[in-house]
Amino acid sequence: MAQALDEARFAEAPPEIEVRRVGLLRPLAWLAAGMSDLRRRPGASLGTGALVALAGALLVAAGWKATYLAPAMLGGFLLVAPFLAIGLYGISRAIEQPRSPAHAWRTNAGSVALFGLMLAVAYLFWERTAAIVFALNYRGEPLHLARLPLELMAPQYRVLLLSLIAVGAALALVVFMFSVVSVPLLVDRRVDVITAGLTSLRCCTRNPGAMALWAALIVALTALGFATLMIGLVLVFPWLAHASWHAYRDLVRCED
Repeated sequence: MAQALDEARFAEAPPEIEVRRVGLLRPLAWLAAGMSDLRRRPGASLGTGALVALAGALLVAAGWKATYLAPAMLGGFLLVAPFLAIGLYGISRAIEQPRSPAHAWRTNAGSVALFGLMLAVAYLFWERTAAIVFALNYRGEPLHLARLPLELMAPQYRVLLLSLIAVGAALALVVFMFSVVSVPLLVDRRVDVITAGLTSLRCCTRNPGAMALWAALIVALTALGFATLMIGLVLVFPWLAHASWHAYRDLVRCED
């Protein structure tokens, strides 16, 4: 019965969406709520984190001998992470609404898949852009990943490093603004990708301080996961995913 009611809600007309204002430090509450969800469902959460960490390690291994490929893949991780966390959003949704099935998002699978395709295109755009930036600015021999950070810090590659940071940050900012609550919204409600993306953009423009802090926390914790040779992602990825669900629930109010 609960599943039938949930599917019926998805089949109704799109909901009215209101974007709330939140306090500057509200992202800290999202992290706390995300950790609470992780503790309540540790098996599925940490299992997903382990799979993501393994995938990240394989990507780095694939780019180990390609000068540009490893940093491009690491940077691209942030672009596709919202889509990889779909299952964890469903877990947080089921914890919050016990009578609601965790996989109710499948009723909106078309929009979810379309948004995932858009994130994949952004990832490919970043990878090609990183390759072009390296081709224009890097004249050294192909390097192993272990030597790449030191090499990029050399004075002759200052332009290369700054170019990568500028291009990557610009693309990450655009993707963040249009996806920060989009995938949780698509999981929770039957809306199209345009509505989800614009809602996410409204959340950022209505709460610039809080969203800037949230973006900084995501980057910092993800960097910590990378710095531990992906091992930290086992915890960091599900933690941020559950917290992102609570960010969506805090920022967005839907009325059927």
